[in-house]
Amino acid sequence: MLTEKVEGAEVMEGSLVCPNCASTFPVIRGIPRFLRQALNAEQKATAAAFGYEWTHYSQLTEADRGEFLAWISPLTPADFKDEVVLDAGCGKGRHIYLAAQFGARTVVGVDLSDAVEAAFRNTRDLPNVHVIQADILDLPFHNPFSLAYSIGVIHHLPVPKQGFLALSSHVRPGGRISTWVYGKEGNRWIEQFVDPVRKNVTSRLPGVITRCLSFPPAVLLYAGLKLLYAPARTRPALKNSLPYADYLCSISEYTFAENFWNVFDQLVAPTAYYHSREEVTDWFNTAGIQQVKIERHNGNSWRGTGLMPLA
Repeated sequence: MLTEKVEGAEVMEGSLVCPNCASTFPVIRGIPRFLRQALNAEQKATAAAFGYEWTHYSQLTEADRGEFLAWISPLTPADFKDEVVLDAGCGKGRHIYLAAQFGARTVVGVDLSDAVEAAFRNTRDLPNVHVIQADILDLPFHNPFSLAYSIGVIHHLPVPKQGFLALSSHVRPGGRISTWVYGKEGNRWIEQFVDPVRKNVTSRLPGVITRCLSFPPAVLLYAGLKLLYAPARTRPALKNSLPYADYLCSISEYTFAENFWNVFDQLVAPTAYYHSREEVTDWFNTAGIQQVKIERHNGNSWRGTGLMPLA
């Protein structure tokens, strides 16, 4: 490593030199940048969209812990103890922050977008956390990780299965992989009504305009959540009478800001796929993953986990 600026134990500016390929990768504002290949237009647009989101909504919230544990279930905080962990698509760093708190020995957060700036700020004081900028399809690792997860990212890749297989290739034999993706089951209305607007309109607009357009539906959503879905959490009869109840009840206690950015998230991505259980199962089978457990989550998504084979 060639260092130009150091703050404490952190190299803020410098470069990393690969002795095998003679490539040099810059360290900028404390973040190694492993961007070896030119991005296509779709990748650039997706990275720009989520970079805008997570640099404008970079706060860590009390809801993060519950969400994370729900997305990676049946994993628990104990499963992170002393593990070497990879977060593929770390966004603003909320999950790598929690993984470190759960006792992971080392946590590496990877993101293609400018969200790495927010992730670095949010985790800079944690000595067992490292943030790098890189493409999931071209990570600068072999297979050092004993636990790898990707939450809400695989379904935004141009070829989601390819992304999952790339992620699994960095998990050591016997290590665990976990992912959460949008489900085709339970999202028919989004595919029919929201997706055309996202694909043809809002994802093509500057982030600030999409942000403004997200405000009216966010207000309506927030009102419905507080008036109907929050009470339904403790009233089964009411819950059973409401549409999309599992998911909307689960977010009914979030702040307005959290739900506003949920709306923005649905409208900003240039690429988003919705996967059937059979598709997700195929990913795990193709990777040769064992002891696979795939579960439906909130009626509109899939979470899956399993172990890489020992041989």
